[in-house]
Amino acid sequence: MTNPQLIPLSLAGVMSGFPRGSWPPLTPPLPLPIFQNMPNVRDHDASVYLRLQGDALSVGGYESNPIFWEEVSEKFAFGLFDLDWDVFMQHIEGAINRVPVLEKTGIKSTVCGPESFTADHKPLMGEAPEVRGFFLGCGFNSAGMMLGGGCGRELAHWIIHGRPEKDMYGYDIRRFHHSLTDNNRWIRERSHESYAKNYSVVFPHDEPLAGTRTLTRAAVQELLQQGCVFQERHGWERPGWFSPGGAAPVLDYDYYGAYGRERHRDYTYNRLLGSEYTFDFPPHHDIIKSECLTCRNALALFDMSYFGKFYLVGPEATKAANWLFTADVSKAPGSTVYTCMLNKRGGVESDLTVSRISPGEPASPLAPAFEGDGYYLAIGGAVAQHNWSHITAVLQDMNLQCKLLDCSEELGMMSIQGPLSRVVLQEVLDTDLSNEAFPFSTHKLTTVAGCTVRAMRLSFVGEMGWELHVPRTDCVKVYQAVMQAGARHGITNAGYRAIDSLSIEKGYRHWHADLRPDDTPLEAGLAFTCKLKSSIPFLGREAVEAQKAKGIFRRLVCFTTEEKVPMFGLEAVWRDGEVVGHIRRADFGFAIDKTIAYGYIRDPAGGPVSQWPIGAQQALN
Repeated sequence: MTNPQLIPLSLAGVMSGFPRGSWPPLTPPLPLPIFQNMPNVRDHDASVYLRLQGDALSVGGYESNPIFWEEVSEKFAFGLFDLDWDVFMQHIEGAINRVPVLEKTGIKSTVCGPESFTADHKPLMGEAPEVRGFFLGCGFNSAGMMLGGGCGRELAHWIIHGRPEKDMYGYDIRRFHHSLTDNNRWIRERSHESYAKNYSVVFPHDEPLAGTRTLTRAAVQELLQQGCVFQERHGWERPGWFSPGGAAPVLDYDYYGAYGRERHRDYTYNRLLGSEYTFDFPPHHDIIKSECLTCRNALALFDMSYFGKFYLVGPEATKAANWLFTADVSKAPGSTVYTCMLNKRGGVESDLTVSRISPGEPASPLAPAFEGDGYYLAIGGAVAQHNWSHITAVLQDMNLQCKLLDCSEELGMMSIQGPLSRVVLQEVLDTDLSNEAFPFSTHKLTTVAGCTVRAMRLSFVGEMGWELHVPRTDCVKVYQAVMQAGARHGITNAGYRAIDSLSIEKGYRHWHADLRPDDTPLEAGLAFTCKLKSSIPFLGREAVEAQKAKGIFRRLVCFTTEEKVPMFGLEAVWRDGEVVGHIRRADFGFAIDKTIAYGYIRDPAGGPVSQWPIGAQQALN
């Protein structure tokens, strides 16, 4: 079974006016009222908490050197350990610094027991990807008392109805790729960091230092030399932005100096992350601006190799595709379609591109051999496991003669976008890129520098461009050929921070930001992805049609602000003095020089939502 969690020991002490034990030399007991009416306190700098507990004050915290329980006993249940004072002393010192009177207060009792912490500091819930009908509800990261009620209700609904009522993707076990759930090093490092940083302020663009080199890509070293500052998404490396200061590699995890390890000195990557610890625009705002505007005016190369890449093939693959995907993907080989996948309530489980393909060679990751029909699926890498589990569950329920193949590791993906992309790619691709020969939303096999690639004419940034899907062993060669041809046309490397900005300018959706399992295509402005004019049934169609007939009572809308202020999501949307919704996603649009935000709004009176003119009373808080 999957087990993406580690179990450090949770340490806590309870201090009161009744001394017990031999630490430290104790003065006479203090009167109990000294702690009365004291609020719960969290000291984020010292990573300690203090709260009233009966007639005493409870003190605990999250240290950088938690004790790992290496061999968990199956017979252990509801037990405790002796407190390790060498570990706990740092919390005593932090608590005394915040509440000095504790230095003269005795210890009533201590508590030291095991606690489960997960790799991303969120619980593990939902149906296990490997075993249908086996549900998890664990890994609550010392917050079980706080989360238990709501999570228990959602888990019960999940078990009975197949999915929760609310969006629970952040807690869903399927957020972890299967290659990570049995990777002990990744689990250990990331679980340690989630524990040690439990009280750290969460800044918008922070990245982990642990577990970021687990799943490396072929072009990583090449991108590092270009100054790539990587992001991490569940073990996958992807370019965040490119620093003109040179290489900024992610070094082996140093456990923040715990366990006798020496902390990295002059750590460029960590220094760059630290410079982003702000809720204002980051110090390299102009660098991302340059990446975006170069893409708008010339061209940029985005390495998107972390994407999930699946093949749906077999005699009944088209029957499965018709049911799975909202759009009509059963077109001739060579077509590529942007589509959604829904649940039975009409909620969006995924958005992706689906390409009809012809059978190829058995050993080719670009064109596998198969009998019947075939489809190539390209999906955001951070949600690849979620998509895999959703598709395989549907295939199992329908008992169709087709299979899903995962070629994510065998293939890289480079996206060349911008008005000059055709000029540059025509120099390196062995095919005609004219509109007549290579229309938008089509794909074909061709060659680059002697390497076979699958070229797709698509865009996620709103400019003319192509994606090149490349065998992993050829990624560096193809990358170098494109960059060399593009050099005299002003090509630049660009990362996902630029993609976020460019895509929001064009109104393109991001799954689990603009789109979630509790949003429908009609609410999200994606009705065009649904084949409602055809008679072809698809999963969630009845719910979508019922909503269309009843009316849309919730709608995704776009906002811009005249004042140049950063926004990050969850800001309230006001109209005529009433809150009508909140922002889901926001970013700065450099081409229009404004902050752009998308959020869902409702009519407070309960009626359907229609468009209205922007008035002076409409504002964002």
